[in-house]
Amino acid sequence: MLDILVIYYSRKGATAELARQVSRGVDSVAGARSQLRTVPAVTAVVEKQAPSVPTDGPVYATHEDLTRCAALIVGSPTRFGNMAAPLKHFFDGTSALWLSGALAGKPAAVFTSTQTMHGGQETTLLSMMLPLLHHGMYIVGLPYTEAALRQTRGGGSPYGASHVAGDEAVVRLDDHEKALAQLLGRRVADLAIRLQAR
Repeated sequence: MLDILVIYYSRKGATAELARQVSRGVDSVAGARSQLRTVPAVTAVVEKQAPSVPTDGPVYATHEDLTRCAALIVGSPTRFGNMAAPLKHFFDGTSALWLSGALAGKPAAVFTSTQTMHGGQETTLLSMMLPLLHHGMYIVGLPYTEAALRQTRGGGSPYGASHVAGDEAVVRLDDHEKALAQLLGRRVADLAIRLQAR
């Protein structure tokens, strides 16, 4: 069974829901299972040490998780067209993995959520790809052969899965956004299995 690591940061729940849909896609592939992880928030002022395990939701991702996984899927809300600081902080600490080549040759993909349609989804997806490329990972996107990518009026792009939250108080991914997130998980898991078989 190959472990596909899904790491995300979420503040209002939309990115977390996308992560769950991505995980469903991974888990639908025979021989693969998702491992859902999050990263802790960061702040410029530290009053006390945060707990090593969150009070609810998935546990925090570790460098050991990255080393053990067969593939990686990363998600973040958009912050001015870029990934959120907690996720960037997590990747900034992976120099030892870069030096050892621990992630080289593994498949990877990205997903995001924004408040508005033009909130920087594609630039955020690209910003999350940069550390993955530096680690030597294979980037997996979404093909236009998938009908949901051509039909969506919400999130989704060839760069990765996404969601447009708008002013919703309750997170509601539309059917296309769910389908694309699950497809992204399936594509990464399928590639990981094919690479292991070589």
